[in-house]
Amino acid sequence: MIEIMDTTLRDGEQTSGVAFATPEKLSIARLLLEELCVDRIEIASARVSEGEYDSVKKVVRWARDNGHIHKIEVLGFVDNRTSLQWIENAGCKVINLLCKGSENHCRHQLRKTPQEHLDDIRREIGYANEMGIDVNIYLEDWSNGMRNSPEYVYFMVDQLQHEKLKRIMLPDTLGILNPGETLRFCTQMIERYPTIHFDFHAHNDYDFAVANVYEAVKAGIQGVHVTINGLGERAGNAPLSSVVAVLKDHNKRSTNVQESKINSVSRLVETYSGIRIPANKPVIGDNVFTQVAGIHADGDNKHNLYYNDLLPERFGRERVYALGKTSGKANILKNLQQLGIELDAEMMALVTKKVIELGDRREMVTIDELPYIVADVVNSATDQHLIKVVNYSLSVTNGLRPMASVKLDIRGEEFEQSASGDGQFNAISKAMYKIFKKLGKPTPELLDYEVVIPPGGKTDAIVQTIITWQFEGKSFRTRGLDGDQTVAAIKATEKMLNIIESGEIPGKQC
Repeated sequence: MIEIMDTTLRDGEQTSGVAFATPEKLSIARLLLEELCVDRIEIASARVSEGEYDSVKKVVRWARDNGHIHKIEVLGFVDNRTSLQWIENAGCKVINLLCKGSENHCRHQLRKTPQEHLDDIRREIGYANEMGIDVNIYLEDWSNGMRNSPEYVYFMVDQLQHEKLKRIMLPDTLGILNPGETLRFCTQMIERYPTIHFDFHAHNDYDFAVANVYEAVKAGIQGVHVTINGLGERAGNAPLSSVVAVLKDHNKRSTNVQESKINSVSRLVETYSGIRIPANKPVIGDNVFTQVAGIHADGDNKHNLYYNDLLPERFGRERVYALGKTSGKANILKNLQQLGIELDAEMMALVTKKVIELGDRREMVTIDELPYIVADVVNSATDQHLIKVVNYSLSVTNGLRPMASVKLDIRGEEFEQSASGDGQFNAISKAMYKIFKKLGKPTPELLDYEVVIPPGGKTDAIVQTIITWQFEGKSFRTRGLDGDQTVAAIKATEKMLNIIESGEIPGKQC
């Protein structure tokens, strides 16, 4: 079992522009421990601010009341008991003591010899033991220490291993390690100190964070540090979502994390932090369980040929088959199956053609829009086409009434008229009616005009325009579908003209 320590509320809050309010910190802490079931959480750095102190006290009070107090950790410093006092007053029982893991940091930042720093650390550990506070050691800049001064690292751990400690934590503070180095350095630490519980703390500066976690665990590391959505300073930390998936599928190691809760918690932290999850981010991105190419959907229909172990259901998600210009019948079939809609081969071909046509003009057709497309195609297939809108033009100028020109094909003969109106649709309908008036044909009265965007639709969604007409004492409706409201209305009007021309007026008596 690999121990998961989440540091979203401490290291994750070092993301530029991220500052969680106290209620948000409390909400995230609860979700991490009770929904996701991570083993520990690091919630703050000591001595930061009064606001941070108040937040820590509230989280600690909740944790104590709910049996989680020893899972709450605060970063503290070797500062002659000042951090420890801050942590004790806040009610916390665990300090993650920040010590120097490279000789460069020790000599140039602290301006102390390794022995002097060691003496200070030992004194701080003694204070913590007296106060009943558990101690984990952070060896800050450990990765550079192993690269450039391994004898310093060994000197420190040789001495510290005899102290009363819970864990020694090995951070790649600047995100410099590659997977090969991570495996080698972690193996060296574990072989030299087999009885110590080591954590590995990865940063993602070279996009190696998850790969380095994989190698650290392969070497024998017992705990790893993560953040929700990979939040963290600079390029961020190892994201919990990817780490949990890699540990299970590639390291073949278990954790206590509830995978089905990952997506919902990630979305909440996205909202609180204001940092958007990239659409292609593994496990939690919007697009990662979306099949776009029709051949992939076809393969999924044939013994799940394009599945891998990252099944969306593991993470509280569903597989989506995108509808657009690269969609084939298989994508559409998958979506229709979800909706419980069955079509014959002829209708499937027409729906596919319509989806591709719409996809050429828009980025994506959603499953919410598909029933509208099906209804439009099915109805259009049974329509008579005695009258066709050959082409039209619309002109809108500030301060002037909209103008429209339209050309109609009526039983093989073309007619053209122009008109102005109170709006674009009013102008084009007036131009159509001019043609009908010249031909002595009657026209209906418009009773109602309704625009519908499918549920979940966006500003560029498919629009369905529904127009209610009255003609010869009967009222009836026609529908038009398009990405543009006016074009959808023109299509609905064309259908109305064909109904009147055919003499088969549906609907009810007014």
